[in-house]
Amino acid sequence: MAKRTLSRLDVANKRALVRVDFNIPIEQGVEVIASYDQRLRATLPTIRYLLERNCRVVLCSHLGRPGGKVAEELRLAPVGDRLAELLGHPVRNLKDCIGPEVAEEVNRLEGGQVALLENLRFHPGEEKNDPDFVKGLAALADCFVMDAFAVAHRAHASTVGIVTELPSAMGLLVQREVEEMGRALESPASPLAALMGGAKVSDKILVLENLLDKLDHLFIGGGMAVTFLKARGLETGASTVEEDRLDFAREVMERAAARNIGVHLPQDVVIANSFEAEPAESRTVPVEQVPEGWFIMDVGMETAGRFASGLKECRTIIWNGPMGVFEMPRFSQGTRVVANAIADLPGITTVVGGGSTAEAVEELGLMDGMTHVSTGGGASLEFLEGRELPGIAALPDL
Repeated sequence: MAKRTLSRLDVANKRALVRVDFNIPIEQGVEVIASYDQRLRATLPTIRYLLERNCRVVLCSHLGRPGGKVAEELRLAPVGDRLAELLGHPVRNLKDCIGPEVAEEVNRLEGGQVALLENLRFHPGEEKNDPDFVKGLAALADCFVMDAFAVAHRAHASTVGIVTELPSAMGLLVQREVEEMGRALESPASPLAALMGGAKVSDKILVLENLLDKLDHLFIGGGMAVTFLKARGLETGASTVEEDRLDFAREVMERAAARNIGVHLPQDVVIANSFEAEPAESRTVPVEQVPEGWFIMDVGMETAGRFASGLKECRTIIWNGPMGVFEMPRFSQGTRVVANAIADLPGITTVVGGGSTAEAVEELGLMDGMTHVSTGGGASLEFLEGRELPGIAALPDL
């Protein structure tokens, strides 16, 4: 069902409360914020749209998991400072997100000014969708814009509760997320491929169930591939196998074969004698030759090349999950080869799930080579599973 878009919300000269998602890995130090600011950049079009209409823009976000208490290391001010650099416009960092002092600060704003509220999750009422907390947020604005796709799967005060108090619409970021991923699911150009990786099959079960009958090709790497290889009767050394998902893996391969869907598993893998960034030994072997006690860490270069070649034959690619332990540089090559191949494909629709996949694409500098890189990890998974996201469902219909 179509939801109200920003262009249909009366925002001119209003106080606009905008739910953004600035939950970036600040625990690595404020100096790395610029390396992982996709979520900040993605919301700039909405902020600029509002500024052009003389709005007083009040941004709100969470950061980390402070558990309803103030955590000094999770204050949003450093993020607000980075946003100001990207926006080329001052951002006033406030010291709380509700209360008389905050209301006074917001009322001092003039049209065309921006304020960032303090971490929403410093208050327990945010995650509990507490009515009093909702009213405290609503008192700061005349209208609400939902531009935080990454938390659209959460029924919190700032995603669901606030919609009952203020005229609301989805922002440009959320609109693009819904349109691009919806198009890939509902009317993709074929052949359609799913490229699945990451640690666990269990994380992708519902995605596979929702996508499988629509696919022409299924490529599987990362930790997921270990369980699929084991399901084919291969030895996988000391790598973690989801024993309770072996039957599901076999079922996926059987259903795919019955529907003439190509299932592509690794032919060679990079293995190490210990699961760490700098193991004493590592080498590439055929998948049939993984020794006992060794760990599968990445797809091999032959596999990466085959995946890249196969993907070139597709017109739509949905990618979720790295091909190996990408956070360890020695075992990031499979992901790098495949990502670069996808980014270089002309005229192909490439939809990349959020979370670790988006971080890999951002780190590799390939954002502009993809049709759409989602800002949401869990939210993009649930969307691809075909589930309704509360933060979008709550918005008024067109």
